[in-house]
Amino acid sequence: MQTDDPLVPLFQAGVAAVRGDTAVATALARAPCPVPDQIIAVGKAATAMACAAHDAFPDAPVLIVTKYDHAEGAPDTAEIIEAAHPVLDNRSLAAGARLLEVVGAMQPGSHLLMLVSGGASALAEAPIEGLDLAGLKARAQDMLASGADIHAMNAARKQVSRVKGGKLLGHFHGATATTLAISDVEGDSLHVIGSGIGAAPDAPAFTFDARIVASNAIARQAVVAAANLAGEPVGLNEETLYQDIHPLAATIATSLQHAAPGLHVFGGEPTVILPPDPGQGGRNQALALLLAREISGQTGLHILVAGTDGTDGPTDAAGAIVDGATWAADAQDALDRADAGRWLETRGHVLKTGPTGTNVMDLVIALKR
Repeated sequence: MQTDDPLVPLFQAGVAAVRGDTAVATALARAPCPVPDQIIAVGKAATAMACAAHDAFPDAPVLIVTKYDHAEGAPDTAEIIEAAHPVLDNRSLAAGARLLEVVGAMQPGSHLLMLVSGGASALAEAPIEGLDLAGLKARAQDMLASGADIHAMNAARKQVSRVKGGKLLGHFHGATATTLAISDVEGDSLHVIGSGIGAAPDAPAFTFDARIVASNAIARQAVVAAANLAGEPVGLNEETLYQDIHPLAATIATSLQHAAPGLHVFGGEPTVILPPDPGQGGRNQALALLLAREISGQTGLHILVAGTDGTDGPTDAAGAIVDGATWAADAQDALDRADAGRWLETRGHVLKTGPTGTNVMDLVIALKR
């Protein structure tokens, strides 16, 4: 596990700039909202976001829906529901039912503060009639394995949901709803983040205010600022990680080979097509190993690939760090079996950060000497 690598502090600087507590506290300071009668936080960064809102409004009740083992540090008085990600479970259905109950019970004249971050799509669900948990899980597994991008997956999720695509707030009968969102999608659209769980319905009967409070662009800029502070020249800073990991690895490697020496930063969320029985890992560890193959034998290139939420697929690793000496012949078999994470971990290349309190997609940070 590479925690003393010089690229790790740069990654941590990017993550720190978009933490849920920092982002929410800054947003509320810049543009205060009415005192809420209810705070609801949904997503991987829900706990950190809820903590900042609770600090600002200590008397408001708080409901947190987040991933398992992501509730540490939550306000003592908060109601907490932990569920599975990236494939939902029965706790996801319990969370969806509870959200509908809480939102639907709010009184006329009330104010709801919604805090939304990535992961909400799996963490809270209330399916349409006739669709059970087994059917939802099968659909989710098929979409994840297909290599579909987040826009396609969210469009499919909305069709079978009673809480996504503005439907949750369709049950709100209060006066004002405010949504603060951390974006984990290209374009930062509230209708795509969490499949639109914090979006308003068409022609809402209440006042609606929505703001994006953290994004991949903010994280990348923080990486650049940290590099500048360290005296490291910065070249590329792009949000271009939206291809399948295989062509993407070749594209990144070519960019780096033609780039000037210094630090180069890429952001986004690539896709991956999984075999029927995948091994251990996620898209970041797979992309890292593909990059290791692309730069094999080259000196002077050092690359970190990681998810800003601190997890990569169904693993406890954020990603991995590789260079020109990482690749070995048996790594190809690991790639073919979607087992890059196991291969990298046995060789000490994975990066583990624990939950970060945010989720603004992925970062690739490359240092060229």
